Amino acid sequence: MDQPLEPYQHYHLIEQAIQYIEANVQKQPELAEIASAVGMSEYHFQRLFTRWAGISPKRFMQFLTREHAKQLLKQSENLLETTHKVGLSSLGRLHDLFVTTEAVTPGEYKSQGAGVTIRYGLHASPFGKCLIGVTERGVCHLGFVQGNEGKAVDNLVEHWQQANMIEDYHATAPLIHRIFLDPKPDSPLKLHLRGTNFQIKVWEALLNIPSGTLTSYEHIAAQIGNPRAVRAVGSAVGDNPIAYLIPCHRVIRKSGEFGEYLYGSARKKAMLVKEFSVISE
Repeated sequence: MDQPLEPYQHYHLIEQAIQYIEANVQKQPELAEIASAVGMSEYHFQRLFTRWAGISPKRFMQFLTREHAKQLLKQSENLLETTHKVGLSSLGRLHDLFVTTEAVTPGEYKSQGAGVTIRYGLHASPFGKCLIGVTERGVCHLGFVQGNEGKAVDNLVEHWQQANMIEDYHATAPLIHRIFLDPKPDSPLKLHLRGTNFQIKVWEALLNIPSGTLTSYEHIAAQIGNPRAVRAVGSAVGDNPIAYLIPCHRVIRKSGEFGEYLYGSARKKAMLVKEFSVISE
């Protein structure tokens, strides 16, 4: 197992702070109260949070309010509609352009990974320890550890039951660096997707959501030409096998509520606030 890189080692404190802010956002807790909740001084907490998130805890509380989320959602919807009207269906790739997809055939999907070799590794990331899996065709899995590393590995195996699994930290480490620290828009990463035709459509629609913006389940359903399939879209979003790269964290409820996330609502908000801080500079 790798040792956490210095910029990543405090994510658990960031997550605790986000959970505390989220639980108390209505009363707008002071900096001293939040810092005390995570066992830090005001000075060190302010410095840590701002360094990690790119914005202050106070500004993050503003981001968490429903009305602010609804405003961002409205802006994002307009941007996405304009994007597709002018035919720039890959605007999302302009932001996340280091990703392209390569879905399996129906036969390969039914085989549950038979004949496929997956190299996997556990690594530190800005959002906590993660597990990545890769085949000859590309990244097939990216998930975050929630307490038990073995459970994270089991989740990968569940989706590729017949695949040959090889733990290979050295093969996967460069991918983690490239995903989180050094994306290369001119040299896309490949994704090896395995799902139903409907799921693939939803996941490809997610790739068209620009970084730092939000969309709704209803809008995704409309994007794939099936506006009544909102619940099915929600299920496909929840089944996303490649977190972060396929940005399901950018989908929220049209009411402005952020909704649930497979790897915890705090982690979803952490991802969004990092993106929000970049576009709001």
